[in-house]
Amino acid sequence: MKKILLVVAIALVTLTANAQDKKENKGLQGVWWAAGQVSFSSQKTGTAKTDSNMILPILGTFVSPSVTVGLGIGNIGSKTVNAAGVTTAEGNTFVVKPLIRKYWNVSGGLFFYGQAALPVLMGKDKITEGKTSSVALELAPGFDYVVNKWLTVETSFTIFNVGSSTSTPKVGDKTTTFNFNANPMNSVADRQVGNLQVGVKFLF
Repeated sequence: MKKILLVVAIALVTLTANAQDKKENKGLQGVWWAAGQVSFSSQKTGTAKTDSNMILPILGTFVSPSVTVGLGIGNIGSKTVNAAGVTTAEGNTFVVKPLIRKYWNVSGGLFFYGQAALPVLMGKDKITEGKTSSVALELAPGFDYVVNKWLTVETSFTIFNVGSSTSTPKVGDKTTTFNFNANPMNSVADRQVGNLQVGVKFLF
């Protein structure tokens, strides 16, 4: 799998929580935050039903008044069962997602940020015993609004990703795929790259 170099994250800044921090020009430097992603979906195709879920907690800290780094560690699971109740596919994927953000203040508690992330996924199908792995570089701009000293609301979407994935079946040849996607205007109907996300971040 080719090594993907992490490019500089585009911009991001800190949300200053109190007057004393502002005075000292430290912003949220040294403050920790917690966020993450949780999802569940169920899809039925003919007589087969597939359930999928993802849990990805993310923890980070501000290393300067305008830059924060974080690390997400989680799991993605999926299971397909046919009409007879027999499991035909069951996958489990381990996820590690380091990221970096830089913030710029727009007005008051509203900030614009740029994020670069390097998600790494390692999975296995329990039925076929095949293995998959992938690594990618993702760039995403967004907005972060500071509600109070312990809560922010943010929204972002991916405008660029590039990565490599490898599938290794128990029997047969290994397959390696390289992907490149760019969508600065988020104009593609399926929003495969856009993937608008809205969430909250807790400060402590």
